[in-house]
Amino acid sequence: MPRKVVQGPIRDKEKTKQKLLAAVGKILRVKGYSGLKVSKIAQVAGFDKKLIYEYFGSTDKLIDEYIKSQDYWSKLNQENVPVDFSDGGKELSKVAILNQFDNLKKNKELQKIILWGLSESKPILKKIADDREEMGEQLLTNIIDPYFGEESTRYRAIAALLVSGAYYLNMYTAHNASKFCGIDLKTDEGRKEIEKAIVEIIDFAYEKKAH
Repeated sequence: MPRKVVQGPIRDKEKTKQKLLAAVGKILRVKGYSGLKVSKIAQVAGFDKKLIYEYFGSTDKLIDEYIKSQDYWSKLNQENVPVDFSDGGKELSKVAILNQFDNLKKNKELQKIILWGLSESKPILKKIADDREEMGEQLLTNIIDPYFGEESTRYRAIAALLVSGAYYLNMYTAHNASKFCGIDLKTDEGRKEIEKAIVEIIDFAYEKKAH
């Protein structure tokens, strides 16, 4: 017996919202953030622009929801990461940063969003950055700081370098050269060397604390 497909206002609204969000991503990939105009989003999605206001309240709120759906750290906060925290956050640090390094390579839309955030000062981007920082602060305050105690600021500095490095290496090699410090980051071998370095640095930081 064929499965019954439920139609109705709620289902139709959700489908329309997803098409509008997808339109934001398509424009971002092709035109960049300068192309994110209400009329263009509506045209690409195939809907009247009034639905943007009806379902999201404004273009900024639509873009805000799209960015949150793509932002790695925002999504990580919503996921249940199966990691044992008894090691003071060592394994969680590895999983989070390694996955970020891999995720950004694959997500061209997120690359565009990060470039946008580096080149323009926008309330919508500042809010995402603030939310990301707040999520990271909860992780550091509740799990990592108690482990490192007085040395917690040092580990925060190490984490900052690793996270920003993962961003930069992906962005640089995606838009400019393939090599950085002689390592070809467009090859699996090159990326594995960076991943091994991330793990070694985190291990070193935790081993130093242990001693």
